[in-house]
Amino acid sequence: MSDEQLQRLVEQISLESFGLSFNHQACFNKRLRTTGGRYLLRSHNIEINPKQLQYYGEKALVGIIKHELCHYHLHLQGKGYQHRDDDFKWLMSKVGAPRFCDVIPGVQNVTKTLHRYQCLACGLQYNRKRKIDVRKYVCGKCKGKLEKK
Repeated sequence: MSDEQLQRLVEQISLESFGLSFNHQACFNKRLRTTGGRYLLRSHNIEINPKQLQYYGEKALVGIIKHELCHYHLHLQGKGYQHRDDDFKWLMSKVGAPRFCDVIPGVQNVTKTLHRYQCLACGLQYNRKRKIDVRKYVCGKCKGKLEKK
């Protein structure tokens, strides 16, 4: 599928599912790795990961387009367009857009544990990607002091 075909598909889905026109650009971005697509706030354009189409087909592509169009239309209307907003959740359920896309084979989004902490009182262990200040933070279970392991 070319960028022109994608543009026409996004315009068509916007009219059919949302009843509103899509007046900006939609294109494939092969640099996207762990996401199915993204809505750009400044330009209002939509970028789609072409590997989603390659691995999961047009049905997954339509779902990703609907998801990004939810961001698009809500943002332009001045409503809550972020994942945590009720407007966004409601519109996603209304149009049948998925919350997440499928993981592309061979692409791992693994979070490495770099810092380990243990509670001195209850012994609960915490694995963190970022370093925390043990003088400021306490155990979430018993409020005991933490130490770096």
